[in-house]
Amino acid sequence: MLAFALVTGASSTACSTNPLATPPPTIEPAGPAVSPPPATRPAGEILPLGGNPDAAVFDERTGSLAVLTPGAEPQAPATLTLFNSSGVPRELSLPGPATAIAGDGQGAAYLSTRGGYVTVDLTAGTATPVSINDEAGTDFTAIARRADGRLVLGSADGTAYTLGSDTAVAEKVKMFARVDAVVTEGNNAVVLDRGQTSVTSLNSEGRTQQALRAGEGATTMVADPLGRVLVTDTRAGQLLVFGVDPLIERQAYPVPEAPYGLAGSRNLTWVSQTASNMVVGYDLTTGIPVEKVRYPTVQQPNSLAFDDKSDTLYVVSAAGAGVQVIRNAAGGR
Repeated sequence: MLAFALVTGASSTACSTNPLATPPPTIEPAGPAVSPPPATRPAGEILPLGGNPDAAVFDERTGSLAVLTPGAEPQAPATLTLFNSSGVPRELSLPGPATAIAGDGQGAAYLSTRGGYVTVDLTAGTATPVSINDEAGTDFTAIARRADGRLVLGSADGTAYTLGSDTAVAEKVKMFARVDAVVTEGNNAVVLDRGQTSVTSLNSEGRTQQALRAGEGATTMVADPLGRVLVTDTRAGQLLVFGVDPLIERQAYPVPEAPYGLAGSRNLTWVSQTASNMVVGYDLTTGIPVEKVRYPTVQQPNSLAFDDKSDTLYVVSAAGAGVQVIRNAAGGR
């Protein structure tokens, strides 16, 4: 078993005698189930989208869904498909590979890549690569944007980077096996490491605070509009709910059938069950998740996104079965 305790002030400048400078013990990272063909017709409307998309965000200002699809080869350029409110797609070829996506809700998206990130203007459909100083060889694997506009990135070698400007690193912490996801709440950040099945908080200066075990095989993480951090423990079949400042686990609830995809909203928390092609909406306000609605989905429902304004849930198939649009998703609860 892995144990986690309070960590303060750890950074990449620590001397070699610091135990955080040695590779952390890890387990085999968990992943989604391989979904069977749907036994029930998916709810809502299906928008065609092939390939193997692996992430999606909804942008409130433009009313658009941005779906990231990696290239067919590791070094091939990725594609960002933008769906407007009418479901009309627009494909944007990125300058190179991309590994993760974050949005600001104000018309921009940010994608991590080797050596830096790409900024996308969702209205104009333009992509601008940005190189981070002295990190040309770094494989960035995760990205998030703080309330103050500063970006936090993570890398394949287990380092979390907090930028001080568009191109300069203000703080970096190397204590992870790999940074698989980063989310932000205000100017605090939380890092997910699948190999350690852990979550770790970073303060506004980018320094580590608390670190906690996240079940038996944590896989995905999002922050919701109410300040909670949501994590799927796919291996043990759980939805985990954390508070951020301080980092504390507030709820753990069994979710069967290999939970994986996540989306937070003001009313419900959405979790996909990849072993059964279902998505479930949970109410978290009572202190324990309460199921309110469930819908059959497209095959391999690995990515979710939600539009609070229109109460629309988007379910993105990682198997090329399209983007499912469920309108008035929480309205039937």
